Amino acid sequence: MLYSEIVIAGCGNPLFADDGFGPAVIEELQKLDLPDNVSVVDAGLGGPHFIFSLLDPEVTKTLVIIDIADFGEKPGTLAKFRVEDLPPGSYRDAHSWDLTEPLQRIKDVIDITVVGCQPARVTDPEMEIGLSDEVSQAIPRTVQFVLDMVGIDYGTTRPYLRKEDRQRGTAETCKTG
Repeated sequence: MLYSEIVIAGCGNPLFADDGFGPAVIEELQKLDLPDNVSVVDAGLGGPHFIFSLLDPEVTKTLVIIDIADFGEKPGTLAKFRVEDLPPGSYRDAHSWDLTEPLQRIKDVIDITVVGCQPARVTDPEMEIGLSDEVSQAIPRTVQFVLDMVGIDYGTTRPYLRKEDRQRGTAETCKTG
């Protein structure tokens, strides 16, 4: 069980090019000495469906999900989405499983944010290991963006956080690839 106050979960499958973005960000976050009230987990491909059952609403107050999201911007662009901004069926994993429904069930007791990165390519069902240059370059910005979101002043990647990523609002729809 993930009984931390703050849970940061990276979703995706590194076998399908940019779909490995979430786990790649988690790998970088795991290198940092984070406070005890923060859990960082690679939720993998099927994880989004099961991770919600591992949270304790009595303890967990914040859930940050890191994933790719197709919101029509340049590859590598970051966006922050609130569960309320995700229409039913708009946030799906690589197998087209709807992730908005389980998020809707817990959003009233846990503050949930999805940090999405616009992918350049997702190769499912063909395997291609490795992120595109644009998405790979978004990793340090995402690390700092997430740390800032949860109130951790680590300062390690701050120069890479672009102003447009800090100020990006929410999008109306979000599709994962």
